[in-house]
Amino acid sequence: MSQSRLTTAALRGAVDLSALKRPAPAAGPASGAESGGSSPTGGQFVVTGSDATFQDVATNSTRWPIVIVLWSARLAESGAYVEVLGQIAQTYAGRFQVVSIDVDANPGLLRAFQIQSVPSVLGLIQGQPVPLFVGALPPSEVTPWIDELLKLAVQYGISGRVPGSDAEASDADAPPAEEPMSPLHEAAYAAIEAGDYDAAAAAYEQALRSDPADGDAKLGLAQVELLRRTHGVDLASARAAAAADPLDVEAGIVVADLDVLGGHVEDAFARLVDLVRATAGEERSRVRTHLLGLFDVVGASDPRVIAGRKALTSALF
Repeated sequence: MSQSRLTTAALRGAVDLSALKRPAPAAGPASGAESGGSSPTGGQFVVTGSDATFQDVATNSTRWPIVIVLWSARLAESGAYVEVLGQIAQTYAGRFQVVSIDVDANPGLLRAFQIQSVPSVLGLIQGQPVPLFVGALPPSEVTPWIDELLKLAVQYGISGRVPGSDAEASDADAPPAEEPMSPLHEAAYAAIEAGDYDAAAAAYEQALRSDPADGDAKLGLAQVELLRRTHGVDLASARAAAAADPLDVEAGIVVADLDVLGGHVEDAFARLVDLVRATAGEERSRVRTHLLGLFDVVGASDPRVIAGRKALTSALF
């Protein structure tokens, strides 16, 4: 892939997991929904997560990458998708672990991840969520997302294998060593981790002045700008404002930003394309420019961006 879909910026702001404290265990027999147990249908690299055990899942994500599948028992096909991800995990020989979560049985995780449809899939690295995709994508479309997640994990020094994998102790299938990161990119990542988005943007801007063809810096700058715009914005209030006036350009742009940050990329693009159709003059130009900026956030090679550009062209002409 010519341009990474994910950067360290993707690890911040997606959902707030700080409220997910470990509750006291319920009395009675164990439910079987504990982090350490194997899923009955998912394979050796699939475990079941719950409100009660999610802190264990987060801890494991400091050792190896996690791919979380959120599904609903009320929608059988969403649960079946866990097996699909489990089969993909088998082909990666333990380089990541799949965690299966039934959102109906785990209201804390449902609230934290603000799930709107199932299955929803996201990564977890060092306890931080990375939005991946929504819907039952075919395996051929899933593996590029997994590859990007693994690259991001390596940047964080996380390249362990899930215990029990045949290649756990072998370096034969280890991912290739990453090229050393430039000092400006290192500075940007450190600033993001510190929550200093202004400093991160300045580092990326300096990197682009030094090398205008630096695709990672361009993508990183776009993502940092998104984080700056959405910092402190209340999701419920923003959605209420947009629902009250669907033609309010400012409200629509804010919700689109929050949707991209939360992984609901198609919803964000569709909202702004509809606004392009419904507006004219300076307002239309503003919406179009903002949508083009969100295309940069997601990445030019992403199929959702390709589809979004086609929809924008249709709306304009």
